[in-house]
Amino acid sequence: MTRRPSGELRRGWTTGACATAATKAALMGLWTGTIPDRVSITLPRGECPQFEVIHSALGADWAEAGIVKDAGDDPDVTHGATIIVRVCPSDGGVVFRAGEGVGRVTKAGLPIAVGEPAINPVPRAMMDEEVAALAAALGRAPDVAITVSIPGGAQIATKTWNPRLGIEGGLSILGTTGIVRPFSCAAWIASIHRGIDVARANGLTHVAGCTGATSEKVVQQLYGLSDHAMLDMGDFAGGMLKYLAKHPVPRVTIGGGIGKMTKLAQGAVDLHSGRSQVDFDLLADWLEMPALRDANTALEAVGIAGDRMASVVAERSRVHVAAMVPQSVVDIVVIDREGRILARAGG
Repeated sequence: MTRRPSGELRRGWTTGACATAATKAALMGLWTGTIPDRVSITLPRGECPQFEVIHSALGADWAEAGIVKDAGDDPDVTHGATIIVRVCPSDGGVVFRAGEGVGRVTKAGLPIAVGEPAINPVPRAMMDEEVAALAAALGRAPDVAITVSIPGGAQIATKTWNPRLGIEGGLSILGTTGIVRPFSCAAWIASIHRGIDVARANGLTHVAGCTGATSEKVVQQLYGLSDHAMLDMGDFAGGMLKYLAKHPVPRVTIGGGIGKMTKLAQGAVDLHSGRSQVDFDLLADWLEMPALRDANTALEAVGIAGDRMASVVAERSRVHVAAMVPQSVVDIVVIDREGRILARAGG
């Protein structure tokens, strides 16, 4: 049952942040002989939260630490799960392994290669950075094998899209900022509305809504927009656009990755992976490429179709959005996971 907290919603931490904290705690055990009760890590945006270590164990050449995931007031299926990391020396560099309850990638189209543990790029980078920093501080070589486990993760994964995406055996280690922002349609959409109100009150003529941190950075730099012009749209394109239709701003830009923008192009206004999916048959019809019907993800599809797909998605998104906000000029910016602009439309 979904938790329904009252009052201000409390944010939480991603599985990637928890795995990074567990990695740091376990490494301290491996390299100093003592696993701390609490550990602090640095998130991609510079925040330094502390995590309680609820499980610890030491062996002859390994150490293990566990962190309970606190998703705040977000109804995340992994809330309360224990993220356990075991570290041991590697033959060279940082090596990632999937333990119990962490899936492996079995299909192309995801940002991790087939056969690899389902540990996404940002969590890998976060763990890499903590290994490097601690190794430098202690005079150690950063040669470590990191095994991430989530007891019960395989069962939890059946409640996610992982099986459909070709991630088998468990959960993914996710997160781009390390922070879980509480999922509440009413609360989040209300904050978007307040952002529009502030922009209008300050006479801004151009606002932007983006699906995530990477697209927000790209769009803000591309147009030289102020922080006040950046609306925290996330997955709630509909909530933002419906309010803009009644409270217009002359120019509106929407930016996002190819997956979410493909869903927007196909008419979705709630872009969350649990509530809308890419229609690959429709995508194949648009591009007249039957091979796209068998694509596993939009990322795989754009790999097959190339930038032409991104251009079609951008233009169809523009048409869809323009119909919802007829008093505004609409721009669309489609990016890849590295922040490279794949296509633009409008403006």
